[in-house]
Amino acid sequence: MNIKQLNYFIAVAEELHFGRAADRLDMAQPPLSRQIKQLEEELEAVLFNRGRSAIALTQAGERLLERGKSIIAQLDDTRLEVRRLGQGAEGRLRIGFVGSATFGILPNIIRSYRANYPEVNLSLNPMNNAELHRALVSRELDVVFARPTLKDPEFLSKQLVEEDLILALPDIVDTGSRTVAKLERLMDHNLILYPERPRPSYADMVLNAIESSGFEAPLRIWCMDLQTALGLVAVGEGVCIVPASVSNAPRKGMKFLKIDPGIARTELSVNYRLDEQGVHVKNFVNIAQKVARKVL
Repeated sequence: MNIKQLNYFIAVAEELHFGRAADRLDMAQPPLSRQIKQLEEELEAVLFNRGRSAIALTQAGERLLERGKSIIAQLDDTRLEVRRLGQGAEGRLRIGFVGSATFGILPNIIRSYRANYPEVNLSLNPMNNAELHRALVSRELDVVFARPTLKDPEFLSKQLVEEDLILALPDIVDTGSRTVAKLERLMDHNLILYPERPRPSYADMVLNAIESSGFEAPLRIWCMDLQTALGLVAVGEGVCIVPASVSNAPRKGMKFLKIDPGIARTELSVNYRLDEQGVHVKNFVNIAQKVARKVL
């Protein structure tokens, strides 16, 4: 029994008339009758009681009609689901990101993607660069936002934005009306760095930038992520050098100053596997780049 025969049978079973069923199927009646007879022989069951003026379903025919309509409905649903998955309109997308991305364009990218593909389930996972790299290699994630990028011959990376590094400091520190902090004054405070491991990491980029400017980093306090670092700044444990976008979300207990002279800039990139063929990732990266261009 094939799908064509099943559709033929359902037409006859619903019309209970071979002529009307043939018209509905846009075919001649004799071929339709032969197909139904062949189906009955294959199933070894009589599907219709044939009278002189009318036909009726047998018990076998009633059961096949019930199951057959369910099969056709499931097949139609499957076609639609597969088509929508192929178009990226349904499915899932697993996204990894460094914590600082949530202060910049990542929320706008997520909102824009949801507006265009509301039926796609998103899984959002904050990680540091080393964890993002491992998860992308192991295919636990589909696309990741890294700072500055993930270096791997199996990855494609596209830069989205570039921004200055600025200083986050406790609001109890008297800075008067200044909006700029001299780099040498940084040496008077504990420097909060993240992540502590694995290394190298964003912390090493900050330390290298300070040393390249001719200064030695002061007493260091290590923690594992940006949120913890900001919490330590807010309670007065020290200062932290962060991407400029972090200042977009004011936080109680701290303030932000530009650094003079500027010590470095940092990039945010979107990364995915070179062999990634899924349309979901392609659609997401396209939207990420469009949002980034608008920001720029």
